[in-house]
Amino acid sequence: MWQTYVQPTNLNDALELLRQRGAEARIVAGGTDIIVELSRGVRPTSTLIDITALPDLKHVREANGLIRLGALATHNDVIASAACVERALPLAQACWEVGAPQLRTRGTVAGNLVTASPANDTITPLAALGADVVLASAAGERVVPLSDFYVGVRRTVIRPDELLREIRFPAMAPNQRGLFLKLGLRRAQAISVIDLALVLTFDGERVEEARITLGSLAPTIVHAGAAESYLRGKRLDEAVCREAGRLACEDVRPIDDVRGSAGYRLATLAHLVAHGMEWIAAGTEADGWMRPPVLLDTGGRPTPGAPFAGTIETTINGHPYTLTNAGRKTLLNALREDAGLTGTKEGCAEGECGACTVWLNGQAVMSCLVPAPQAHNATVTTIEGLADGSKLHPLQHAFVERGAVQCGYCIPGMLMAGAKLLEEQPDADLDRVRAALSGNLCRCTGYRKIFDAVLGVGGTG
Repeated sequence: MWQTYVQPTNLNDALELLRQRGAEARIVAGGTDIIVELSRGVRPTSTLIDITALPDLKHVREANGLIRLGALATHNDVIASAACVERALPLAQACWEVGAPQLRTRGTVAGNLVTASPANDTITPLAALGADVVLASAAGERVVPLSDFYVGVRRTVIRPDELLREIRFPAMAPNQRGLFLKLGLRRAQAISVIDLALVLTFDGERVEEARITLGSLAPTIVHAGAAESYLRGKRLDEAVCREAGRLACEDVRPIDDVRGSAGYRLATLAHLVAHGMEWIAAGTEADGWMRPPVLLDTGGRPTPGAPFAGTIETTINGHPYTLTNAGRKTLLNALREDAGLTGTKEGCAEGECGACTVWLNGQAVMSCLVPAPQAHNATVTTIEGLADGSKLHPLQHAFVERGAVQCGYCIPGMLMAGAKLLEEQPDADLDRVRAALSGNLCRCTGYRKIFDAVLGVGGTG
């Protein structure tokens, strides 16, 4: 999928590589979008510049009323941030809706912005929050309002020699409330049919300012200007909320596609806006937020070692491995073809099924979306390493006892996700088990026994 893979260890080197290679190179971080695109032949590239070895880009910070997300801040980082949950709830809610847990451990908010699909979940709330992006190049930096960043479907103003270094937006004030809502065709791993973000500023009981942004309804994220204007000075009673929903439909002309007709989108939009307003009026916009959220991430750091130079030095299931010909592969293929560990299965090869779930530095990840060089100086655990020698892991034993194994194909991924949940939250309830396994598809549709097995080990079954 690529010919050259480079992993700079400081920002200046990364920017110089971009300056030299320009349009022939692409930035990779989480890989959850780019690996799928490359496998489909979308925006092919000869060179990947991996920025994951730049720790200064990994941050979520709040200071002086401003929240800053570094280029390596993941959806999980936002979900786990008290500042984001309390003072940027629409963004935290959107991050929770992205993909599945194994994608949120790695997928970055910056990557979601740069991919530039109007269906990408985090763009809508960041637009409502008034975000700016900091674009860095070897020549310097420029700050671009997110409202000016997009020029069409999957098109932005970012230049070939630039990377998105940071996202900045004002934290919501005490007199502001907001939320994010999404309609998908399933509960997880769903592309938005429509999504929207609301951020309302109140003067007592009246709306002083309203920001309503809409996704999957136009080539880019758009504001519902008519509804925003209408709400100023209004109290949010049932009639006002309903009228705001009706007016929101005046600012979009949605298309018909496989996920829904234009008429369906408009009818749903009107109801979602109205209901969102009602929840904000009632102060229930944060109801249902999972505390603590399921992250499938127990932490872990890369092993100190020499920078990647073509050969992958890694630790898999407690044993050192040297992979000399895996630099152009995904981690899934490197594990199966180079390390000889075939317990990890390929199902979809696009991060949709979870069969290839492994642990990378303590995070459950879809190995089909991880460039193999990111395992350099890392610790990897596969299904072969879950047992303690000849003794099965308690969850493996529970799968056997409860008849949860079934055909067996999805089970390595189910076990790796379930075991990580139990490591993170030993007393997880059914809602958390469902959330943890939402990225794992069972071909036999036998989820009940799988849930029972995880709950049995966790002591809540």
